[in-house]
Amino acid sequence: MYQTDPPLSPKETLPTMYDLPSEDQNQPGLPDQFHLFQPQLLTDTFQPANYPSKEIFIGSNLNLYYNVRHPLWYKIPDWFAVLGVPYLYENRDLRLSYVVWQEAVNPYIVVELLSPGTEKEDLGQTLRDPENPPSKWEVYEQILRVPYYAIFDRYKSEFRMFQLTGARYAEVNLSDFRFWIPEIELGLGVWQGSYKTVEMPWLRWYDKDGNWMLTSTEKEKQKAEQEKQKAEQERQKTARLIAQLRALGVEPDLE
Repeated sequence: MYQTDPPLSPKETLPTMYDLPSEDQNQPGLPDQFHLFQPQLLTDTFQPANYPSKEIFIGSNLNLYYNVRHPLWYKIPDWFAVLGVPYLYENRDLRLSYVVWQEAVNPYIVVELLSPGTEKEDLGQTLRDPENPPSKWEVYEQILRVPYYAIFDRYKSEFRMFQLTGARYAEVNLSDFRFWIPEIELGLGVWQGSYKTVEMPWLRWYDKDGNWMLTSTEKEKQKAEQEKQKAEQERQKTARLIAQLRALGVEPDLE
């Protein structure tokens, strides 16, 4: 873009991941900040009560290989969770990708974050080209049979949930932008709050009582607050005891 007089603002001239080319011509550039932060929040708050953390694998912007007949075909979900598999590959190493025919367990839920130019594929609105790999929607619905498929559009603060019913996905009517999944005793919904110091609507997990699941940072802050309250209670208890002793004419040994 040529310089103008007066210069345009950086917001109008700086390219985004959707403008810059990638080494792979079929893929956009590196994720923007939202595509980094939102998956982190989902991961940090995904704590199913009936699955230990060592039996849960979570992937974000990770190659998902789905067809043994076409081993080079893959999709890159923004976020997905697999239940009942080791957190580490063969219980000893970090995964470089997730290969379904090796793991023998398909993802349980996939979350896609809508981006300019990807809406139609994420929503299953693209026509199938028999010469190219199937779309994300086709892979999740017809090949992997992922039980739950969530889509979040941060620009519209719109959350949509699709549940596998028979052979197809059916969109679920959400109540208060929330959806409860009884099998894992967790719900997914839109939370208005500050994460990474950014105040905006975020997709987040909640518990059976409707409370948002705490992040590790929030847990540490809660623990520190509880310890502070406990120390204050002990201080007040000691102060009352000292006052009672002095009322009886006994001077306590404060040492």
